[in-house]
Amino acid sequence: MNPMLRRRQLAAYGALGMPLTALLLPLAIFLPPYYAQLPALTTGLVGALLFGARLWDLVTDLGVGWASDRTRSRFGRRRPWIVLGTPVLLVGGWYLFTPPDTATWVYLLGWSLVAYLGWSMIMLPYQTWGAELSTDYDERSRVTAAREIFAVVGTLVAIILPNVWMQQGGDTGDGLVALYVFLLASLPICLLVLLLGVDEPTRHGHAGLDLRGGLALMRNNRPFRRLLFAYLLNGFANALPAVLFVFFVEHRLEASQAEMGMALVVYFLSAVVGLPIWLRVGRHWSKHRLWCASMGWVSVVFAFAPLLGPGDLAGYLVICVLGGACLGVDQAIPASMQADVIDEDTAAGGGGRAGLYFGLWGLATKLAIALGVGIAFPVLDLAGFDAKINNDATALWTLASLYAVLPVAIKLCVIPVVWNFPLSRDRHAQLQARLQAAGTG
Repeated sequence: MNPMLRRRQLAAYGALGMPLTALLLPLAIFLPPYYAQLPALTTGLVGALLFGARLWDLVTDLGVGWASDRTRSRFGRRRPWIVLGTPVLLVGGWYLFTPPDTATWVYLLGWSLVAYLGWSMIMLPYQTWGAELSTDYDERSRVTAAREIFAVVGTLVAIILPNVWMQQGGDTGDGLVALYVFLLASLPICLLVLLLGVDEPTRHGHAGLDLRGGLALMRNNRPFRRLLFAYLLNGFANALPAVLFVFFVEHRLEASQAEMGMALVVYFLSAVVGLPIWLRVGRHWSKHRLWCASMGWVSVVFAFAPLLGPGDLAGYLVICVLGGACLGVDQAIPASMQADVIDEDTAAGGGGRAGLYFGLWGLATKLAIALGVGIAFPVLDLAGFDAKINNDATALWTLASLYAVLPVAIKLCVIPVVWNFPLSRDRHAQLQARLQAAGTG
């Protein structure tokens, strides 16, 4: 059993989540509609290009996860990848955030590939590092919660900073540049805090199997397969309203840029407040039951979103408060469960492959986002939706259905998959006892 991590250690680990998420929000929410308004691009083309870029991540995520497991250096296994990925992400992010008006599909696709590669080189070892900080069932939730709290702070920065800039007379492009400057300043600082403030555990052994052998053993890890499937479906449900948020607020609610920013701030502030409450309420529950409860709650709340129309900002803010309170649980608990299922692999004779596991986890994360963009944008195109003009009732109803109806339906299908998840609190305690006795825990 590991001792509890100190709060300063949790803060030092979680801090890197702030700049990383400040970049993720515009990648998922702001950049697709921004590029869709450029003369040489359309909504459908942008969706297809970003879907293609995410498919590239399916390869890089596995490669980075596998390679980081096998890395041996005086600095550890995870640190070198995070350090090397930082300049790649910063260069790719700069060009992606500052497109010329003449940007074509080649520009968007090329710099998306660079930025996503840098993201993988940082995020996957970073998440794996967090999973290795503790073997305790509840302590892992504290680690992921710390990361998600800083992630929400980064999200708030990504919302507020561009809006403040635009209120001073700038446009969306100026707001994205301001956000990149924040990333350029904060990412190296938070990286330094992580490197100096958190030790990388050394108890985990070398990954003894090659990539194919490791994947074969992972296929026999039934809790992992079940969790990954549920996580992918739930991620797709979350991706749809994320990538369609700007369109829904602008065209369905007919809200202003300032009101859009206010809605996002309310949503993510609710996440900060809601996560500790959920963790306290569910402190005696198994993690999968807590996750199911949050999915059920947000499904009920979000079911009212399609009923909203022009001027219904107050009703939308209520949905943001009640639904946003579940966001932290929806992010932190599955990641904590992912750390637990790796113990199944270790008990089955594996070990030292946490990076490969999180490579598949990252693959599922990005595939979910890719499906959100790759399905929603072309369907909107087929319905006649155009981000540059006013849209008819059919296009707006299609938008509302993709934004809320489909995500709710998917989440309701995920709950039965997760409800009887086999790796409960008691089962994990038994696993840890076996691993401790064998000297591999």
